Amino acid sequence: MLIHRIDGEVSLRMFNESDAEEFYNLTISSKDYLREWLGWLDYIESIEDTTQNIKTRLKAFAENGGYPKSFAIIYKGDIAGTIGFNTLNKNDKMGDIGYWLGKDFQGKGIMTRAFMAIIDYGFNELGLNRIEISVATDNKKSRALPERFGFKVEAELRQAEWLYDHYVDHVIYGLLAEEIEKIHV
Repeated sequence: MLIHRIDGEVSLRMFNESDAEEFYNLTISSKDYLREWLGWLDYIESIEDTTQNIKTRLKAFAENGGYPKSFAIIYKGDIAGTIGFNTLNKNDKMGDIGYWLGKDFQGKGIMTRAFMAIIDYGFNELGLNRIEISVATDNKKSRALPERFGFKVEAELRQAEWLYDHYVDHVIYGLLAEEIEKIHV
């Protein structure tokens, strides 16, 4: 799954180093918007930081037997965000998904389409048995995705993440391979 066309507008593809400037600009232009829920944004200070992030993603591709863990979300030819597996546990056949979309790409159904594609990829191509998502309790937009796709709330973690100057609680969602047939979006 180096490139996966979802429809005429949205596709997922592996990042490459030539994406660094565009991905950096998307990150910086959405920084204030994303900062409410993503704790790593202050570490992105240059295009080189983004290049290093992409190199890490490409290294994970090689380490994962030629299966990418993360993707650029492409909307009408532009990078709109990213989605993928933060971790993959091959022994337990489990992965946890992370995702974000630039502020100018919100409200177009892009993430819903990308989310369904990554779930399908996880269960059908990676052979996962379980997909997990950890999201801040008050992050209603990010919580809407697993809820819409039939993920079950499995835990609530108090003060699970430090975001700049305060802790946020997290909700852990899970979906099993045997439950995928029940999804109706």
